[in-house]
Amino acid sequence: MGFSLIDYAIVAVYLLGVTIVGIWIAGKQRTSRDYFLGGKEMAWWSVGFSIVASETSTLTFISVPGLAFKGNMHFLQLAVGYFIGRLLVSVIFIPAYYRGDLETAYDFLGKRFGLSLRKFTSTVFLTTRVLASGVRLFATAIPVHLITGLDYWSSILLIGVFTLVYTYVGGLKAVVAMDVVQMFIYLSGAVASMAIILGRLPGGWSDVVRFASANGLDKFAVINLTWGGSVMAFLSAPYTLLGGIVGGTFLTMASHGTDQLLVQRLLGCKSKWDAQRALMLDATFIVIQFAFFLVLGVCLYAFYDGATFQQMGLSTSDEVFPKFIVENLPTGVAGLVVAGVLASAMGTLSSSISSLASSTYLDLFKMTARGRAVSGKSELLWSKAFTLVWGVILIGGALLFTSSKNPVVELGLKIASFTYGGLLGTFFLGMIFPRVNQRDAYVGFLAGIAAMVVVLTYTTIDFTWHTLIGCAVTVAVGNASRFVLGPAASA
Repeated sequence: MGFSLIDYAIVAVYLLGVTIVGIWIAGKQRTSRDYFLGGKEMAWWSVGFSIVASETSTLTFISVPGLAFKGNMHFLQLAVGYFIGRLLVSVIFIPAYYRGDLETAYDFLGKRFGLSLRKFTSTVFLTTRVLASGVRLFATAIPVHLITGLDYWSSILLIGVFTLVYTYVGGLKAVVAMDVVQMFIYLSGAVASMAIILGRLPGGWSDVVRFASANGLDKFAVINLTWGGSVMAFLSAPYTLLGGIVGGTFLTMASHGTDQLLVQRLLGCKSKWDAQRALMLDATFIVIQFAFFLVLGVCLYAFYDGATFQQMGLSTSDEVFPKFIVENLPTGVAGLVVAGVLASAMGTLSSSISSLASSTYLDLFKMTARGRAVSGKSELLWSKAFTLVWGVILIGGALLFTSSKNPVVELGLKIASFTYGGLLGTFFLGMIFPRVNQRDAYVGFLAGIAAMVVVLTYTTIDFTWHTLIGCAVTVAVGNASRFVLGPAASA
């Protein structure tokens, strides 16, 4: 059906509206605490929905339906692990964070082990976050490119500039408020798409079920008990039951317990209880959301009569849903769905910019002699300056992934998994092992990173196991360092 002027108008109104409202809702800011933590006054429910929007991005909106389109619903096993991981974070990590007046996730490591480790882990976060966020931003350029004909750079610039404006001016309050709005926009677009698909199929839902089970297929299969005949074959198989639950649990403990992107919001709540409620709201909602987007992928498979994405002339399964949006949605609805695509991306991009800037300022710059001398109005100016710098870097960094042929949801998770294990293991060393000192934590963390280099270079182990492996090596080597080298003074 194409993209009409009305659809373009809807997208334009969305982009301008969310930017203006985001700026207006932020209110007056006086310090970096107001700018990066919302003054620690944010409502738990808005933080919970904000976390959903931040972690959803276009990876979920586009790539998860693509996974079900080309395969089945085995990805949902990860969601079970995600729920368990969030529960453990609320019980283990959040109480530890609220025992002190922490500013970032890495502030905990600084108070436990010393400033040096705080700066080092923050630097690791900055490096991996900018790469992973570049993947997410590029993912959004896929549908924008297909719909408008703009090249990838122009598409990325369109999304990035509007997001950077309200993030720069409004800080975390604007990010959280707009995340809530954007979440309901992208969900409305996805629900409208599924309703239209079911309405176009002669048999409605029964046609979806028929195609999902045709020719021996079982696209609704959730549980994968594949063994493979050997331990390595089992560890290399994607989306197995044990890999999904255990891997998803450890991946979530790392992402929601050690990654400033999400911890920043939890630290902005009024109390420990509010942070725990926010995280469990997110845990419940995210499982339902993953299930919905996977079912949407099965519906798309039925809509296209069981064709593969190659038969449709597409290069990856990520392009199936954008193709449907462009060719089949009626005027107005197409604009709403594309606004939803942009909303899912802008929610994550704004969160990435804010978390990168907060970690840079609070963990690195503020800890220098020059940073400690800054106060009041100058503190806020520095905070905004780092926000602007990271926004520009993220927009440019997205271009690194324009030639990728892998499903972007998997690529994004693999990048995150590289350092998540080491970070999670280091936090465990600080929370569970009181005799471990900064030297031991350094040795363990570096060993965890080295282990991931070996795993990624010489094995085919699936990314779902990466965080667990890195964490286990970090904890084991950190404790071994304490035993072999003996006690040493903490920094």
